[in-house]
Amino acid sequence: MKNTIKALNELREKGLIKDYAIGGAIAALRWTEPFFTQDLDIFVILEKDDSESKLIVLTPIYEYLKAKGCVWEKHWLIIEGVPVDIFPADDLEMEAIENAQETEYETVKTKIMTPEYLIALFLRAGREKDKRKIQMLLEQSEIDIEKLNSVLQKYGLIDKFEEYKKSY
Repeated sequence: MKNTIKALNELREKGLIKDYAIGGAIAALRWTEPFFTQDLDIFVILEKDDSESKLIVLTPIYEYLKAKGCVWEKHWLIIEGVPVDIFPADDLEMEAIENAQETEYETVKTKIMTPEYLIALFLRAGREKDKRKIQMLLEQSEIDIEKLNSVLQKYGLIDKFEEYKKSY
């Protein structure tokens, strides 16, 4: 995974993305006990596009990675042997990236989303496996409750969280 993170850092250095952070299950693993996951979810803030088009264009990213030997397998981009999903960030994800914790993986710098944002993202996705990850984060990580409530309120997820708490 070290080389995968290096490739992602190159995207930022080359100006293909403004910033990124690791999200999803791999990010949750930073805060909880180990569990199985099969891919790396990367959320990216794209460089500003001067055109008036509302289309999100990831082609330059994919072309750059393809030129480095990355290939498509099913719905993943395989970067240095690791299945990766690259998601352009919406407002919640942008805020999560901007507030992500900087860390190192085998001496390579990267950013990982914090538990508060992961909970919001998992809550929004709402799948059963996401609810289990929320439970793990609530039980096993230090949650800044004020921050969590602020994020949930800002993105209209308070009611969903209240529903979640009733069922778990």
